[in-house]
Amino acid sequence: MAEIGLIGMGNMGSAVMKALVEKKGAEKLLFSCRTKEHGERVSGETGVRFEPSNKLVAEKSDLVILAVKPVIYPQVLSEIRDVMGGRKILVSFAPGISIADLTEKLGGFDRIVRCMPNTPAKVGEGMTGVSYDETKFTGEEQERIGDIFRSFGRMVKVEERLMDAVTTVSGSSPAFVFLFINALADAGVRYGLRKSDAIEMAAQTVLGSAKLVLETKEHPEVLKDQVCSPAGTTIEAVAALEEAGFRSAVLRGADACYRKCIGK
Repeated sequence: MAEIGLIGMGNMGSAVMKALVEKKGAEKLLFSCRTKEHGERVSGETGVRFEPSNKLVAEKSDLVILAVKPVIYPQVLSEIRDVMGGRKILVSFAPGISIADLTEKLGGFDRIVRCMPNTPAKVGEGMTGVSYDETKFTGEEQERIGDIFRSFGRMVKVEERLMDAVTTVSGSSPAFVFLFINALADAGVRYGLRKSDAIEMAAQTVLGSAKLVLETKEHPEVLKDQVCSPAGTTIEAVAALEEAGFRSAVLRGADACYRKCIGK
């Protein structure tokens, strides 16, 4: 019996498995994926046993992680429905699919954790919003659930009604950050830097700034003010960004993401 079974081995599935291998060891894991060739390659690279059958992965695992695309969910849920029961736990990565929907499709099985991780999990710096009914799990099980998400970054437990907001603020937003890093690097190229150097400078600045927010727990506005000297270069740049609608553009992008999440 495996401690954790993963169904799906795309970007998120592989990122999570990498973290779990380091934390728990390959022998405690099991996984399935769409093609045999990919499964055998991943198994060879990680040492985790590949099982071609989604049903057998669910049957042979205490905790099952569904990391397939939402469009594949109906097929996978029908395959594992008959083996989900008892004290098993299901973790779902799919945006827009509620715990109630999953429970219905699994014939009443309701020991379900819904979450939204993001791609920085690949480097152990993921952010995951997590939702579940605490009455369905013991304290020990809740700690186990938390350990999984903390193995590849940070987690925040939220009410399920807020999961679309989680998708907006952390699930999709790495793309916003990558756009910013590339734009800032392009500015560096404009003024003579090599693109590779400019990317490194911009990316490290984003990393360091984020770490400063998290570790000092200072409000971002306070930290911004600490960089802006009176009549200096930084406040001039901030004023230009505001005039160009920087903050408004971020809010509009987030709003577009949220509306897509809720189907509007």
